[in-house]
Amino acid sequence: MDNIILIGMPGAGKSTIGIVLAKKLGYSFIDSDLLIQEREKMLLPDIIEQKGIDVFKQIENTVNITIDTKKTVIATGGSAIYGMEAMMHFKSLGTIIYLKLPYDELEIRLGDLERRGVVMKPGQDLIELYEERTTLYERYADLVIDCSKKSIRDIVERLYLEFSKS
Repeated sequence: MDNIILIGMPGAGKSTIGIVLAKKLGYSFIDSDLLIQEREKMLLPDIIEQKGIDVFKQIENTVNITIDTKKTVIATGGSAIYGMEAMMHFKSLGTIIYLKLPYDELEIRLGDLERRGVVMKPGQDLIELYEERTTLYERYADLVIDCSKKSIRDIVERLYLEFSKS
């Protein structure tokens, strides 16, 4: 259990924080969205558009349960929490950290959701997605980090202090 798994909404900073934290701890880094794109040989928005959100979630779950690593920071896609098998797998691999951002800050950070490859039900808006996912993020998190009005440096330092002791 020496991995750090970052979960949270798109735009919360999982990939950026993950890379910086991995460098600081001397860990490897994996971005599960990139693994999905590699496997499917398509960008996330194209997978969602061509195969649909249900198939995308199955692909994401399958890719996530195949991650087997040590001393690695793993940045998951925002929708990883829909895959129960994957989340149980991540629990067995390490500590799950929820990078929590208030809705108003998240809304400012996010651009075009379709171009970003965000899994949303037809007709669902961002606030509905946020409310639906927040419950799941909190359910699976071992540690919740409030990222509101904090810099990448502040968040990485907090996590570094937490994990450099272990």
